[in-house]
Order: sequence, then structure tokens, then C-alpha cells
Amino acid sequence: MSTSTANAAADRLGVTFLFSLIAHAVVALGITFTIEKPAASLPSLDVILVQSASGKLPDKADFLAQASNSGGGDSDTARRPSNPLSSPIPKPIEGITPRPTDNGAPRPSVATKAELLITRSAERSVESTRETPDQADLQAPSEREIIERKLEMAQLAQEIQRETEKYAKRPKKKYISANTREYEFASYMSAWVARIERIGNLNYPDEARRQELHGQLVLTVGLNRDGSVKSIDIIQPSGHKVLDDAAIRIVRLAAPFNALPKNAEAIDELYITRTWQFLEGNILRNR
Repeated sequence: MSTSTANAAADRLGVTFLFSLIAHAVVALGITFTIEKPAASLPSLDVILVQSASGKLPDKADFLAQASNSGGGDSDTARRPSNPLSSPIPKPIEGITPRPTDNGAPRPSVATKAELLITRSAERSVESTRETPDQADLQAPSEREIIERKLEMAQLAQEIQRETEKYAKRPKKKYISANTREYEFASYMSAWVARIERIGNLNYPDEARRQELHGQLVLTVGLNRDGSVKSIDIIQPSGHKVLDDAAIRIVRLAAPFNALPKNAEAIDELYITRTWQFLEGNILRNR
């Protein structure tokens, strides 16, 4: 009993001595334990692959791509360009994509054998045919059909790409009216209105003066980048053809106007919508 007690005491002493050595070694050598932080994530770069390039370098790019593409459109906000399909096998023939047509004649069906039903007690026999349920044609398409489908898909992809390129080359348009508050276009329209009223009052229509015609109309004038007139559209006529024709004639006389202001938008076409008033006293007012 004394021997086992002595062994247990010796074991406890040895364990205590071992932990004491470890603690002194940690203090003497300065061993510490720290938690390692995870590595920082690498930055990513978002690049768009475009199918077409307009060849015009934009002043301020909205997205990064492998080719420069200055697009048009009617949207005021930047939208991420996308192309629904690509054309790995372009087809040189242009035109409308052919549509598959169904065969005029039905597929031939396999003839069924006639079965004769006879009973021993009956004196007459009746012929009956066993109906076979309709089964879908599960035959694989032939090699020719596969090639035709691939050509149709390639031509369709080429047509979509052609329409996308046309949309990218559309001119950038901007529409302004009397409510425009942008500084560049508001000041430009103010000078435009002053020129229209000056030319209009100097060339007031004689027929309207003789007939004492008065009224107002809404007119939209489209200008190119150099200030030349692109289009003249009457949005709301005055009810007198003399006044409508006089407004169009005054725009022609006042042209060309100043070049469009240069800004970050790089507008190609500017459309100005104003109300023309032919007032009493042979006065033209544009508001």
C-alpha cells in the first residue's frame, strides 16, 4: 500500500516538474500565439466584350471593352450593352431568315394485319382491326436537316448583329423645349429664339397682315451639329395654312444657326420644340 502511494506521488511530481519546465521555457524564450488574418481579396476588373466597333473614340466611356464603340440611341442613362447571340459561322447571303415549313403530305403509317375472330357456337364471323395508338416520330434528324438548321441559326445571328451595329451607329439626339434648364442648351435656345423673332418680325407674312390672321402653332425644328436645319415638323397646326407656311419659311430664312454647344454628351442632333404666336399688330412671339 505504501509502494503504490509512493509511485503515485512520484508520477504527480514528474508531471508537475514537466509543466514547470514548459512554463519557464515559454517565459524565457518569449513564445507567443497569434491568430493569422486572412489575405486581402484581389481587385476585379469588369470588361465587356462587344461584337462591333464604330471606330469613334468616346470622350467619356461608360464601360470598359476590348474595342472603342461610341453608340447612339434614345436612352438618357448609360445601359450595359449586350448581344443576345453571336455568329460563329457567318453567312454571306443577306435577307430574311428562312422559316421551316411542314411537309404537305402526312408520313406513311405501317399497315396493320387483319385479325379474324371466330367462335365455335357462332355461324357467322366478324373481321376486326386492332387500332394502334398514335406514337410520336422519334427519328433523329438527318445530316442535311442538321446542316440547314445550323445555317439558319448562323444567318439569324448575323441579322441580329447587323441590327446591333446599326443601332450603335445611330446619331445621339437631344430634345429641348421652353422648360429646359441645362445651362449650355438653355443659353443656346435663348439665342436661337432671339434670332427667330428678329427674322420673323422683319419678314412677317403679307397675306396674314392683309387678312388680319392671328393664331399659334407648335413647331419642332431639328438641327445638325453644325447648326444647319435637318427637319421641320408641325406638331400642332394653327388652323391657318398661311401661318403654318410662314413659320416654316421663317426657319429657312434664319438658317443656318450657330453650331451646337460642345459638352460631355457630344450631341449629334438637337430638336427644339417651341410655340409660335402670330399676335395682333403683326408681331411674332416665340415661347
